Amino acid sequence: MGDNFERNIFINCPFDSDYKPLLRALIFTILICGLEPRIALERDDCGEERIDKIKDLIKNSKYSIHDISRMEPLKKGDLPRFNLPFELGLDMGCRTYGEGRLATKKSLILEKELHRFRAVISDISGNDIRAHNSDVKELIRNTRNWLRTITNANLHSAGHIWNSFNIFSIHLIEKCRKEEFEDKDIEEMPISEYIYFIIEWLKKD
Repeated sequence: MGDNFERNIFINCPFDSDYKPLLRALIFTILICGLEPRIALERDDCGEERIDKIKDLIKNSKYSIHDISRMEPLKKGDLPRFNLPFELGLDMGCRTYGEGRLATKKSLILEKELHRFRAVISDISGNDIRAHNSDVKELIRNTRNWLRTITNANLHSAGHIWNSFNIFSIHLIEKCRKEEFEDKDIEEMPISEYIYFIIEWLKKD
């Protein structure tokens, strides 16, 4: 994927296993809408500082989607996780204080439940925040509708994208099994490989 500012969408989201179905649906939605998902997991360079990678992706993406639905501790006794709101802050700062094309950046903020964020990050109350209730279909609808609004492009309906995502998911499993992928290989597939399979499937669709 190239450095294409006008088509890039930076994704700031949880990377835990419970969120994976949502992340895969989000990536699929972005690609079927003709845009490019950019995510820290796409690059696996041990010599690159994670924060530098994130700053580079933010700077080179006109759009961004921030899912802050996993700010709570993973288990009792753990501390809250601040990576998600931190990256949201970096992106908002880039848009606010940046010049030229950076001032044109657009963001979507997603949450699990509407208004839940006010308990921990009330400063973003003035922004348009949409809740997906941890539901894949609702996340697809929220993302598609936001992209339709900000790009004014003629996009497939949310229902079509949902159905296509399910068809692709079945296709991916069948293809991987033919190529002797084990279940764990499919479950832990690198993001860059997952994106490749979507792009190839969309070309044939």
